[in-house]
Amino acid sequence: MKGVCERIVDEVCKVYVGDRDLVEKILACCLCNGNVLLEDYPGLGKTLLAKVFAKVIGADYKRVQFTPDLLPSDIVGTKVWKVDHFEFVKGPIFTNVLLADEINRATPKTQSALLEAMEEKQVTVEGETYKLEEPFFVIATQNPIEQEGTYPLPEAQLDRFLMRLKPGYPRDVDEEVEILLRRMEWRRDDPTDEVKPVVSLSEFRRIQRMVEDVYVDRSVLIYIANLVRKTREHELVEVGSSPRGGLALLKASRALALMDGRNYVIPDDVKRIALDVLSHRIILKVEYAVEGVKAEEVVRDVLKEVEVPKETSYRT
Repeated sequence: MKGVCERIVDEVCKVYVGDRDLVEKILACCLCNGNVLLEDYPGLGKTLLAKVFAKVIGADYKRVQFTPDLLPSDIVGTKVWKVDHFEFVKGPIFTNVLLADEINRATPKTQSALLEAMEEKQVTVEGETYKLEEPFFVIATQNPIEQEGTYPLPEAQLDRFLMRLKPGYPRDVDEEVEILLRRMEWRRDDPTDEVKPVVSLSEFRRIQRMVEDVYVDRSVLIYIANLVRKTREHELVEVGSSPRGGLALLKASRALALMDGRNYVIPDDVKRIALDVLSHRIILKVEYAVEGVKAEEVVRDVLKEVEVPKETSYRT
């Protein structure tokens, strides 16, 4: 599977100019049906990255532009009267990849319409439950600095995102120039029409099922559990990671192992995605948050404190 995963990442990187590690983490997240929150400043290619990724894995995707007047029914659908009966008209959430663009611009009521779908892969409308097609995951974007006309995501919704990733600015002038060169080559602002799938959706599902077969030794499970528990005990923390954070670490580390061509997880897999999986699940004490302390600092401290399993203990 390593070769297939590399081809997926390579194809995305033909369009998206940026950190390859970021693309690999998005793939790992989606291989375990996890939701991704891309959070960073405007103009860094968050929406482009999400659209290209959906196309490369052969998935059906729909984009919803979140605005203050967006209603829950605009996302999940609604029942309409058809002559002599009510018929359910499905909303854009009935897809494989839902691109929730600028998710923090919608009201909390509309944001909450995604909660059931993100966790249970189903939606309930007027007492009736509708299963979503597999795979299903949400790739959401948000601007962390703009306050006017936005509604911060509640902790319950942030916890539904397996990872929060920050694309960041181009690393050097060469990347800045490469962005300009590709724009000249495409002769358009949105080149996604030319993106071709690397795998079929059925093949992508097969790879997802293989993630569940990746071996995780008990010593690595204890390592994950200790990391999560330490976030609750840290002196700067009011509320630490929930058990869902540990499950997210488990799933994402198995996906990374598979992508690397291994059938077992090593501690480095866990450490590689710990910041992205745990930091948005931590609530700092008010006095430290006001001083500008970041949750990422807590996770870095925890990674230093928790003992890493010996190499011989986690191989199959």
